[in-house]
This record gives sequence, structure tokens and C-alpha cells, in this order.
Amino acid sequence: MEALSIQNYELGTSESLKNICERLGDPGFCSDLGLRYPYLGGSMAKGISSVAMVEELGRAGMLGFFGAAGLPFSVVEAAVDRLASANFPCGFNLIHSPQEPDLEKALTELYIRKGVRIVEASAFLALTLNLVRYRTHGIHRLADGTIVVPNRIIAKVSREELAEKFFSPPPEKLLMELVAEGAITAEQAELAAHIPMAQEITAEADSGGHTDNRPALALFPTIQSVAVRMQAKYGYSLKLRAGLGGGIATPAAAAAAFAMGAAYIMTGSVNQSCIESGTSDEVRKMLAETRQADVSMAPAADMFEMGVTVQVLKRGTMFPMRAAKLYEIYRAYACIDDIPATERDKLEKTIFQVSLNDVWQNTRSFFMERDPRQVERAERDPKHLMALVFRWYLGQAAHWAKDGESSRKIDYQVWCGPAMGAFNEWVSGSFLEGPARRAVSIVALNILLGAAMLTRANILRYQGIQLPLEALNVKPLEYTQIKEYLS
Repeated sequence: MEALSIQNYELGTSESLKNICERLGDPGFCSDLGLRYPYLGGSMAKGISSVAMVEELGRAGMLGFFGAAGLPFSVVEAAVDRLASANFPCGFNLIHSPQEPDLEKALTELYIRKGVRIVEASAFLALTLNLVRYRTHGIHRLADGTIVVPNRIIAKVSREELAEKFFSPPPEKLLMELVAEGAITAEQAELAAHIPMAQEITAEADSGGHTDNRPALALFPTIQSVAVRMQAKYGYSLKLRAGLGGGIATPAAAAAAFAMGAAYIMTGSVNQSCIESGTSDEVRKMLAETRQADVSMAPAADMFEMGVTVQVLKRGTMFPMRAAKLYEIYRAYACIDDIPATERDKLEKTIFQVSLNDVWQNTRSFFMERDPRQVERAERDPKHLMALVFRWYLGQAAHWAKDGESSRKIDYQVWCGPAMGAFNEWVSGSFLEGPARRAVSIVALNILLGAAMLTRANILRYQGIQLPLEALNVKPLEYTQIKEYLS
């Protein structure tokens, strides 16, 4: 048989690739959210998943989440206001903030006050009062008995026990606390006992940022089975759904996710290399050169003391090694003054490039405005003071990367998973090889269209039609070519 690409192969049915694209995943999910495609752009902290990215995905019939984590409150509020008039669905991130519970509460109140209807809950270790408050706000019953829940939570999890909590109704203890505060009524608390905290959960496999490095092929079926079990246990009138994120940046990965039964897919790392991302051109260039082995784990700034790690780029930066060194020292000593003089001198000259005393003064000034309790605790507890000083480097490393601070390139913290390398291999030699033409919607449509082509090819194979190996080599198409399939 002549080696033809799938793009040129005669499909032989009335089912168009356009229809396959729109029927990938769970059609009910797209219908409920008002989407054309079951494709989500996950939130990336510090506005890396920017307003522009959310807008671009939304106009293309997909759902984007603004990366609110790590941003000043005023910046998040401005993003909410800018997207308030959008005529497409959009979402915002709510990240678990155990070190700054007041910030988590403030964002929750902002989302409620501004009428944000979809949030992506990420990095939560347990359900919190803020999550329950957001989910139950405005819950009511229609005359026909239908329970209406205006606010939707799409949770990112990688553990079975956490999936059970999100697929369960809000904990009674937290509901009673909200009733006592006057945040909800006793009737609303009763209604909340009949709904899940999250109707959708994204199984977060090996990804950039906060991740447990779980393999998608093992994780997704487990989370999906939890959905089935919890649906039966509580007898919800609505359908629980599981999507998949982490490791998805090629048509083959997307097709595999949908083949396993994913209601939708979520991308992350690959979006950071697109022109709409809120990072620097230098980082986009670094990401475009990344291969799958060019990532590693490093201590997380927001959960440093707990030993939580994030997946970051290691190619072209020393951040993973330097961050690990800081955590090693934090574990070894009770306070900064206990650090041996030679070790401290090395830290100040190579990693911080300023004295630790100066770092503390800057950090103290920052927290006096943001959260004075952190300063009070640090002045009582030298170990906490050391943690705040070390977290300064971790936080600044992300800013240096985002802002393209060339003098600190060796310290860039760039959240990235192995999917980035897979994407670069796939687009090698195409118009998407360099970052300058990577528009997030073009990347997304190519992944979806390619997944539809591979899905159709598999259907043909199951019918006994032998396809050449080259036919499975789906390459990126220009937007004008994509429109021929999808318009």
C-alpha cells in the first residue's frame, strides 16, 4: 500500500474529522460548560497562564484557567474584571495556601463577589472551608426539585483518597461552620449534602509544577474508577467525570487519553512556550529546546518547610540543585546563625548574591505588608526565619524567569514536565518548531485534530484495514489547513 499520511487518507465514511473532534471526550461536559472542544488549558502560577491565553482558548471554543497563584491580589482582581465581559467560559485558579490561609480566603471572597463561576482547585491536601464556601454559595432548589449549584470546581488531584473527598458531598462539619458564620443557610447546607464538591476531577499525571510524577496509564483508570464508585455510593443526579492532564502535548497522548475514557484533556507545560503565556521570551526559547529528560524535581516555595517539591526545567539552569541545597541546609540547622561561616559565605556569594541579613530585611518588609503574622512568628522562631529567607530565593527565581532577568538566568525556576520534550520532538521541522509561531489555539487545535485522525485510523485498523506506519505520523497543520477540517 502506498504510504499516505492520515491527512490524505480516504476515511471512507460520512463521519468528518470535525465531528470526531467535537465528540472526543464527554459531550455532556462540553454542553454543560458551553465548550466546542473538551480541551482545557490548566492554570500556571504567577499569571503564566495569562488573560491573553484564557481569551485565546475561549475564542477557540476551549476553556482556559488564569494562573492566579503567587500574584498580588490586585493583579488577580484586575484579571477577573477584564474577563468579566467575555462571551465565552473562563476559569480562575484557587491554589491551596497552607502558609497564607488569609490569601486563600481573600481569593475565595473575590471570586464569589465578582461572580466567577469556574475555579480550578490545585495542590489541595484536604478540603478547606474556603472551597466549601465557594462551592455552596448560591445553591438553591428550583420549583421542580432540581438543585442548582452556580459555582463549579474542577479539581486537580493525583491521589485516590483526595479524589474521594472531592467526589463526596461537602463535609458536614464545614457546612455547619458556614451556617454558624452566616455564609450559608441551614437549608443550603441540607441541599449541599446532595451534591459533590467537584463534578469533574482532572487526574494530574507527571506534569510541571506541583506533581506526584504519577504515570497517566496507571493514574487515570484509578481516578475514573473512583468516579464510578462515588456515583453509585451517593446516587447523584449529575454525572461525575474524570479528565486527564500531565504528559499531554501530542496527538497520540491526547488520543490515548480519550481512548481511556477521559471526559476532557488538560495541557500545561506546552502552553508556557506559546506566545500568549505570561513569561519571558528567554524562557520560551529554553522551553522550545527542551527534551523529555531535561526536567527534575526541586523544593516548592509555597510548601518549602513541608518538603513538597515541584517539577522544573534543569537544562540551562542551576535552580534545581541550588534549591535542593537550601532545603538540605534547612533540615540540618536550627537557624541561620548555626550555618558554618564557610557555608554561609558560599550561599551569599553564589546563590543569593547578597547577604542573608539583607535578604531577611527585604523579606520582612514584604511580609509586613502581606502577612505581618509571618514576621511575628519568624522573630519568635529562628527556624521559620530561615525558611522565609530561603523561600525568598525560590520565589525570586520564578520572577527572574518570568521577567527574563538575564543576569540571573542560571537561577531561573521554570515549571515544566516531560510533555514539553514530547511536543518539541513532534513539531521538529514544522512551523511550530520555534516559539515565535506557537499560538496556544493553533497548538491546541493541532493536538485535537491529530487525536481525531489517530482515533479514526484506529477505527479503520479495528475493521481490518492495514495502514502504513507513515500514516500514523500526524504533523502540525497551519491554521488555514485546520479550518478546512473544522469549519
